[in-house]
Amino acid sequence: MNEQLLIAILKNQVVPALGCTEPGAVAYAVARAKELLDGEVKKLNIYADKNIIKNGMSVGIPGTSEHGIIFAAALSMIVGKSEYKLEVLKDVDSESIDKSLDIVGSGIISLNLNGDIEGLYIKAEAFSDHDTSCVIIRNSHTNIIYESKNKEVLIDNPVNITATSEIKYAIKDYLIDELICFSDSINIEDIEFIQKGIDINIRIANAGLKEHTGVGMGSYFYKSAKDVFSLAKAYTAAASEARMSGYLLPVMSSAGSGNHGLVAIIPIAFIGHEKNISREKIIRAVTLSHLVTIFVKTHLGSLSPVCGCGVAAGVGCAAGLTYLLDGNAEQIKGSINNMAAGISGMLCDGAKLGCSYKLSISVDAAIDASEMALKNIFIPDNNGILGNTPEKTIMNLAEVSNKGMKNTDEVILEVMLNKC
Repeated sequence: MNEQLLIAILKNQVVPALGCTEPGAVAYAVARAKELLDGEVKKLNIYADKNIIKNGMSVGIPGTSEHGIIFAAALSMIVGKSEYKLEVLKDVDSESIDKSLDIVGSGIISLNLNGDIEGLYIKAEAFSDHDTSCVIIRNSHTNIIYESKNKEVLIDNPVNITATSEIKYAIKDYLIDELICFSDSINIEDIEFIQKGIDINIRIANAGLKEHTGVGMGSYFYKSAKDVFSLAKAYTAAASEARMSGYLLPVMSSAGSGNHGLVAIIPIAFIGHEKNISREKIIRAVTLSHLVTIFVKTHLGSLSPVCGCGVAAGVGCAAGLTYLLDGNAEQIKGSINNMAAGISGMLCDGAKLGCSYKLSISVDAAIDASEMALKNIFIPDNNGILGNTPEKTIMNLAEVSNKGMKNTDEVILEVMLNKC
């Protein structure tokens, strides 16, 4: 087993993100396109795939009361710095918000659906008085494959067009047993960086509860909590509400999604702390949660018709919780199948405040899946799409999502656009 490769995958896939990653990725592309010009951007054309548009339509932009991709792009024209990557908008202030609103009102930004392309795709074309620039992102949120200025190609990396070239896809070569073994045996110093994500995500959860962000789901769950498990659900929902409403704190993402990071980290970290489980065991459990989340997402794809907070991060959370509570390898794998059996039908209808409820449902299901597994209750593999191994279950789930639900995103987006 190549331990250093798994560490590299973790460091690549567990990164800070400010706000929703889809408008954040657009803002990143816009910032880079702006930086290539010598003058002020006078016109901006954005082309994106259906999932980027779906996920960016209703979500809050960090540090503002505004929503959506066009505002995120306008704000990036003012304060965006590509060096910050998914924290590209962190220098937002009241003056930049006012300037961004003026840009939106001027109509110089166009947002266009590229309905013919599969997978994550963002193209930003920027025009100043004398220059033009173009930046293309493909298959993951910060994967720039093309840059040009005045038709001079600066970057053209077609290898990166194929998602399989990215480091995260190497995790497909591992078995769940190997991910468990790695999480349990790797030197703790090598995964100490996982603690940063725990601290970041617990901080925004506390902020969400204290500031009563969103519509109050986190506070509702907190006040009605009866045990440590329901409190973990409340903390996760509160963190998501803060993030989805545009609270100006970063989260630690997992597999390209901030909400995935909240589900993969917060329940395990909170339950572990409240049960006085050692810091090292908590870090190892969160590590396993991340690895399983990444494993599922590499099969599902960066963006999909199904809610990755449930079917990817929820699965990772179930595995991590089972490890945290001293489950053995068979119980950990059983919790994965239990989770997949229950939550595989949850749809993704874009990033928004309502995601907080989906996260709470995912945490509830992960806790149940883990507790059943710890009592050796396993849903039989002859049920539905379950396989006789967790790896086969995940591949079956991906088959249903990627092939069986091929037109689902188009229909969801059509419904959302017709509401406007």
